[in-house]
Parts: sequence; structure tokens; C-alpha cells
Amino acid sequence: MSHLIETRTPARPKRPFFLRRGPMENIATVLIGLGFLMLFQPFLLVLYTYSLVTLLMGTVMFIIVSKFPG
Repeated sequence: MSHLIETRTPARPKRPFFLRRGPMENIATVLIGLGFLMLFQPFLLVLYTYSLVTLLMGTVMFIIVSKFPG
């Protein structure tokens, strides 16, 4: 009869919120969607003015965050 030794893997400490891939990808996606909506709304010129900046921030953030470990 073989005896298996059960070893527990050490628990890794949780990463801070801003270093986790899932939540940051969601925030980046929301930024991209917000920039898209700001670009195509016909009411406020201020929103239209900052729409490209918002889109670019969301896109760059998504590219960077997608390199984080899962």
C-alpha cells in the first residue's frame, strides 16, 4: 500500500486591486465605451472634445493591463 503525502501549496498573498487583471480590464473596457459614447453624442461639445483622449486612455490601459498575470 502506498502512502501519499499531502502537501499544501503556500497561499499567495492577494495582489492590490489596481494590479489585478480582471477588474482593471473591466475598467479599461468601460473607459473605451465611455469614450465611444462621448464621441457620438450631439449635445455637449466638452464631452466631444475629451472623447478621443478617453478612448486612447482606455485602449492604452487595456493593452498594458492585458500583460498582467492572471
